[in-house]
Amino acid sequence: MSKKQGDTATESRRTFLKAGAGLAAGAALPTAASAQGQEANPQADPDLARLQSQRRILLKGGVVLTMDPRIGNFANADVLIENGRIREVRPEITASDVATIDASNRIVVPGFIDTHSHSYQGILRNILSNGRVDPDYNRDIIGKLTPAYTPQDAYVGMLATALGMIDMGTTGVVDVSQVNNTPEHSDALIKALQDSGIRAVFGYSAGAASAGMQHPQDIARLKRTYFSSKDQLLTLALGIGPDPRMFQVARDHDVPVVAHLRNTLPQRDDGARLKALSQAGLLRPGDEFIHLLHMPAESLRLIKDSGCHVSLSTGIEMTMGHGIPAIQNVLDVGLQPSLSSDHAVTLSSDMFSMMRMTGVVQRYGVYEREKANPQTAPKLLTCREILEFGTVNGARCANVDGKVGTLTPGKEADLLMLKADSIDVWPLNNAYGAVVNLMGPGHVEAVLIAGQVKKWRGHLVGVDMPRVLRSMQEARDGVLRRANFPTELFS
Repeated sequence: MSKKQGDTATESRRTFLKAGAGLAAGAALPTAASAQGQEANPQADPDLARLQSQRRILLKGGVVLTMDPRIGNFANADVLIENGRIREVRPEITASDVATIDASNRIVVPGFIDTHSHSYQGILRNILSNGRVDPDYNRDIIGKLTPAYTPQDAYVGMLATALGMIDMGTTGVVDVSQVNNTPEHSDALIKALQDSGIRAVFGYSAGAASAGMQHPQDIARLKRTYFSSKDQLLTLALGIGPDPRMFQVARDHDVPVVAHLRNTLPQRDDGARLKALSQAGLLRPGDEFIHLLHMPAESLRLIKDSGCHVSLSTGIEMTMGHGIPAIQNVLDVGLQPSLSSDHAVTLSSDMFSMMRMTGVVQRYGVYEREKANPQTAPKLLTCREILEFGTVNGARCANVDGKVGTLTPGKEADLLMLKADSIDVWPLNNAYGAVVNLMGPGHVEAVLIAGQVKKWRGHLVGVDMPRVLRSMQEARDGVLRRANFPTELFS
């Protein structure tokens, strides 16, 4: 590319980002939700006004599930947040100069972390209600609709997913948006993550094949431009397949890998590819592998011994025909899985559904093995273990467990307040069971990310919701029109 062409491309990115800014006030302080709608008004709620002005926040009198066995759980305790970090977790904290939040009849937990999301598809939600991965998803979403995305569409799709996740209690995500059709698309995706205020790993992935796609080499520019600091909500990874040349790119740029693996013998032997990567010395601790369907135990042990992590998309795998989820297979070799939504073109991306589906599928497998031989059947997962999948295991998979994932003093305050006094949950008899077995997105009353309130009293804050919704519909219509993709509301 000539200097003149490069300058033009850079100016094009700047123009787009300037135009796209403002849909979400990612850096905005919390504002009060209006009684009628989803918009925020800081003048209407004095509690939120105090949260805006104080650097110390005290959650008072909640049921606290820290997910840190060294600290334990509390039937009634307080959480003190200072400068975005958890300072104390214990009963009866006394502190001055704080904004106090009444957490009585609330369960306080770490924020959920979704470790595999094709987030750009936020404008295509449920467009494949009855679809399979092959041929429907790969033909329609990857083959037809993804090439029709403009950078603006990528921005809006990513923003829609990120804000939707925050609304449902997901505070962190590993994004693998396969729509990096041009560098402008990549810039737009990153800008949307920044504007949303979510914690994210940007798993820089390929896009629609064209002369404009610069994957994987553009990772050097992205790292230099957006990821020079470790003190931020966004981190970088490389989304690739099990290709040694691609893994070498990740090693050369010192970023972890995010890769999909599944055996569909004889057509696809990802177990053999994984072994070749290991023999070439290309695996690193912190690499993430997704699905792992029908992978042999030898491959799973190799992942564990290499210090790599796993992400399971139980709901999508069962619904779209990927195969039988590898829950018990990874547990049998000592791996601790995280959970992921994959996408929302078929199913909801909320962690409550993911946790429940994972529990149901694992229990079904155990019951079947008990019929054959009760002595050798594995144990049933507990609700605590499943909640670990959605919180601390997710943080570990995203390589941010030093920052978040548990309510440990010193970590950043990514946490949720869940309504336990709802008519469909109360009375509270088991805290873990209430979260995993009974609750849903509607029980998420408050969300904090790095100590910043992102949802308050059931509504997102700092978001121009009418404008976001309008932009989502316009972007969806544009993509469908350019792809000549028919859709019917009642099809």
